Amino acid sequence: MQLLYTLNEKPPQGVTFFLALQHMLASIGGIVTVPLIVGGAIGLPEGEVVTLISASLFVSGIATIVQCIGVGPVGIRLPVVMGSSFAFLGTLITIGKTSGMSTILGAAFVGSFMVIIASFYMEQIRKLFPNLVSGVVVTLIGLTILPVAMNWIGDAPAGDPSFASLPKIFLAAASLAVVIGVSVFCKGAIAASAIVIGLAVGYILAIPLGMVDLTQLYEAQWVASPEPFKYGMTFSMPAIISMTLVYLVVVAEATGDFMALGSNCHVDVSGKDLKRGLLGDGLGSTFGSMLSAMPVASFSQNVGIVGISGVASRFVVAVTGILLVLGGLFPKLAALAVTVPKPVLGGVGFVMFGMIAYAGIRMLLNAADSRRNALVVCVGLASGLAVTLEPRLLQHFPEDLQMVFHSGITTGTLATVILNQLLPKSKKKQTSDGKMTAKGILIKPDKRASRLLEAKARRAAQLAASK
Repeated sequence: MQLLYTLNEKPPQGVTFFLALQHMLASIGGIVTVPLIVGGAIGLPEGEVVTLISASLFVSGIATIVQCIGVGPVGIRLPVVMGSSFAFLGTLITIGKTSGMSTILGAAFVGSFMVIIASFYMEQIRKLFPNLVSGVVVTLIGLTILPVAMNWIGDAPAGDPSFASLPKIFLAAASLAVVIGVSVFCKGAIAASAIVIGLAVGYILAIPLGMVDLTQLYEAQWVASPEPFKYGMTFSMPAIISMTLVYLVVVAEATGDFMALGSNCHVDVSGKDLKRGLLGDGLGSTFGSMLSAMPVASFSQNVGIVGISGVASRFVVAVTGILLVLGGLFPKLAALAVTVPKPVLGGVGFVMFGMIAYAGIRMLLNAADSRRNALVVCVGLASGLAVTLEPRLLQHFPEDLQMVFHSGITTGTLATVILNQLLPKSKKKQTSDGKMTAKGILIKPDKRASRLLEAKARRAAQLAASK
């Protein structure tokens, strides 16, 4: 796909704001939802939940700016949006219910150093992620977060009769159709803004359907600021271990996100780049825990926006970071974005998440087409999707292992990396006529029969020539 704006290009100011806004609209729901759910689950008063949300927006904005612009050895200098990650959700609630916010922040603070330490070994880690492995990881990121878009469209608890009602399906389909139509039939900055145009049209359509709730906008404060060490920090070894395991998941997901972004931006991501990116990731969570915010990680949905818009400019996403900071300081601004109905987000999410999977498939096309590589890809994808589609496969595992393997991205990544290291490398491409079949992958070819067929073909050609 040809880029409208390359990595280091600066679009005009008006265009930059418009493009940055769509990144904000795509990410703010996730950034707000994590502290909202955690605060409600552990029984924080409503006022403290709002403070937690504001702090998370502020920290996400700062971390986003650092990743895009870079500060010395910190920041990958790619259009990365950082935010509160759903990967932490279950662990945060468990720790919070048992020991409260101070233990959450203490575990997040100590666990973040695991990401920082891992960043110094990215040259070695990068060698574990050739195109073959990277393609599987990035494809899994796109496929395993598709349920998020589906839940946004449903916009109701499981089993609720209102889940995915016809008006919600209509909103999602209309938003998706607008994104597709604008991307295909428009050009330049308009085509690049397909996501935000789809969100805007969906929002307008939702108003007469009574699906826009402005309650949060009315109740939000005008001005707020983060409160450092609001809850203090308590250090519990079981909580730290649990949080560290989740950070391991974040390292795998961030590595995949960075490589997918590199592919969408048409640049090579080196081990040094990954080191700077993970250092920014880890320090973002360290900074966040000191400001009483949720841990942060790279957002996969924004990788899809870069792919579909063709806007790879890191300066655009840096402006998104500024908007997130303002959202943290002025909650009314953040509340306005949060009023976008979930089915509208779900409709455009189909395109965003599908674009991530497409980036992974494109990586796989650059890998050698051999039986050995086909097995690595098949087992890696199947492993990741298996635990995503049927979590009960892990129900008899120890709790700590369940926490690690419940992520399809982590499971698929581990399976792919291990297989790629253990299986002997092919000396040459095992392609006969350029086609690969399931039978051909699993059944070793009869080399003697193949040689006989080749000899017969040569003799037939010689006889035809002599005549």
